[in-house]
Amino acid sequence: MITAATTLTLFIMLGIASLAIFWAKRINIPHTVLLVAIGISLGLLSYFPSLAFLGQFQLTPELLFYIFLPTLIFESAYNMNVRRLVDDYAAVLLLSIGGFLISTIVITVGLHALLLAIGLVIPIPITLLFGALISATDPVAILALFKEYGAPKRLTLIFEGESLFNDATAVALFLITLEAIHQDVFSVATSLSGLLLFVSMLIGGVIFGLVVGGLFAFLIGTTRESEVASITLTLVLAHITFILAELLSTTPVLFGQVLPISPIISTTIASLLIGNYGRAKIHPRAEKFVSELWEQFAFMANSLVFILIGVLMSQTSLLSPTILLATIIAIIVVAFARAASIYPVVFLYNLFQTDAKRIPPTWQHLLAWGSLRGALAVTMVLLIPDDFMISGWTLAIAPKEFLLALTVGCIGATLFIKATTIKPFIKRFNIDALSRLEEVEYQEARALIHYHVQKKLNSFQERKYIDAPTAQRLLTDHEAAFTKACQQVDTLSHDKRERLSLRTLRIFAIGIEKQQLKNLYRHNEINETVFRRISGKLQLQLEAIESGDMAPDIAIHTDSRDVFERLATYIRTIFKPTKKSFNCDDRYMYYRAQSIISRKVVKEFTALKEATTSVFSEAELQDVIDLYKTFKQNSHAKLQQLIAEAPKDAERLAFSLAEHSVHKIEETILQDLYNKELISQKLYIALRDELLASK
Repeated sequence: MITAATTLTLFIMLGIASLAIFWAKRINIPHTVLLVAIGISLGLLSYFPSLAFLGQFQLTPELLFYIFLPTLIFESAYNMNVRRLVDDYAAVLLLSIGGFLISTIVITVGLHALLLAIGLVIPIPITLLFGALISATDPVAILALFKEYGAPKRLTLIFEGESLFNDATAVALFLITLEAIHQDVFSVATSLSGLLLFVSMLIGGVIFGLVVGGLFAFLIGTTRESEVASITLTLVLAHITFILAELLSTTPVLFGQVLPISPIISTTIASLLIGNYGRAKIHPRAEKFVSELWEQFAFMANSLVFILIGVLMSQTSLLSPTILLATIIAIIVVAFARAASIYPVVFLYNLFQTDAKRIPPTWQHLLAWGSLRGALAVTMVLLIPDDFMISGWTLAIAPKEFLLALTVGCIGATLFIKATTIKPFIKRFNIDALSRLEEVEYQEARALIHYHVQKKLNSFQERKYIDAPTAQRLLTDHEAAFTKACQQVDTLSHDKRERLSLRTLRIFAIGIEKQQLKNLYRHNEINETVFRRISGKLQLQLEAIESGDMAPDIAIHTDSRDVFERLATYIRTIFKPTKKSFNCDDRYMYYRAQSIISRKVVKEFTALKEATTSVFSEAELQDVIDLYKTFKQNSHAKLQQLIAEAPKDAERLAFSLAEHSVHKIEETILQDLYNKELISQKLYIALRDELLASK
């Protein structure tokens, strides 16, 4: 129930969470760990009558399941690269399903046996429930640390993929077990029935996620010009997918039967689809805002969850010696089960992989140690009914309280022990070490920064913004730093076989192409089809160059890893079999755009060659310039050929695109007039609407 007290507590927690970002850096501990500690403090303070309101805003299954969880899932999946996920799908699926099931079995059997050894008779179904809910790792808690401490991208993606998909596995197994306990039926038949239900939940979740994600991608495309509508649709998508999947799984909808669908899988797939395929349908002006908005929502949800977990810890009784001992045993068993679910599974995976695809031992150690628990485990415990009971239960406290105590203890252990030691762990195994290509990029970036600072300082001195002695003092420092960075680049690039310096230049050139392509798309100088085609080609080239292939195939625009693109193409062929996928208009815009972005690269690299010969090899800069001059000439030649083949269409398109360019100029001038307060907001809106109407 929302009251003034709970609302006040909510905003106090958000305010404290924001300040905790700076406190955590000062005392050098992870932000999530500090949030839990703050939550414990707030929970203890709530025992004072005057501060009792601090304990009124609490975690509930509904709050976690329908508000926080969809938010965290969407933000994580929306920013996940599906191409890289497909690359490592075998590792992700083995860990998220195989590894999870191994962990659950080890915890079920091991915890039952060890508790029995100290005289605690805990029924196997209860330890199975605990194994299911505690085996799922928390992606939010660990990924923030991975990004902060510089873990490799591939390791981060494997961990994130595992966490997202084992969340769904955990909830499905947990709910099936809970229902079996409720019916007091455990047999081979019920086990097979549960397995079928489990599989159908996963498959149903994938299908439902694709349907809902595809529908929202279409809706976002139709509202592209309205940034507010596009943004709002992404907000609606996450929660409506989750809640609809939950309703379909609990309410009879088809011949009196429910449809077993995993809400987590559904939301994950829908979010992946929007983040990878649907992102191009969002207007470029809104796309950046959408990413930043969801990052903010995820921060708020994550902060509240961990503070409320801390509050819950302060209210959970672990003072009983028996419960405290059981919790310590559970912590040890869970840590062992995590190791048992990583090393054998990864060993099996590595047997069938090339050297480049194998997961190294140091990564395995981090996967085993960095398994933090959080929101989902608490959510599942809170889903257990308060009056839940099982035959053979002999403890004085209820099964739910017992499981809550073990869960809270394990979460606390992973956060206060594992999370605080991940940084030295990464340093110890040198997991954050830069690759040779990254080292070159790092030093080149440093050199460019110091070079441009010198230019600005000279300009400031000429304009009398700063006095000569101050300028010279600063220039001396930056000249020395610039020289040192250039020497480092030269040292790192000495092996001509790796061509590291040239690779960084090619990657830089593709970055310029991508930026220019987005500008063309933003101003409607290319359509979605052309944007997807060129961006797909650039992505393939980038991946090839990063892997050392300096002559990538520039004729291909997609491959088997673009699963959503392939699926969308297949669906279009069903509903519009006669429509050409790349017509005359598309080809005109494609060649024109290729010519423009190639010219942009040539211009920037020519300026770079004239200005910073000490940073980059002049010969390598010229190689890239010559390459893009060839690209430009080829695109221009194909454009001229197309104009000759269809002169009327070309004339129509040339005029249309020229109009878009004029509109772009008009919008820029209007925005500048408004920013300089030469016109009022009323006039700005009137003129903006007039421009929009003329399009």
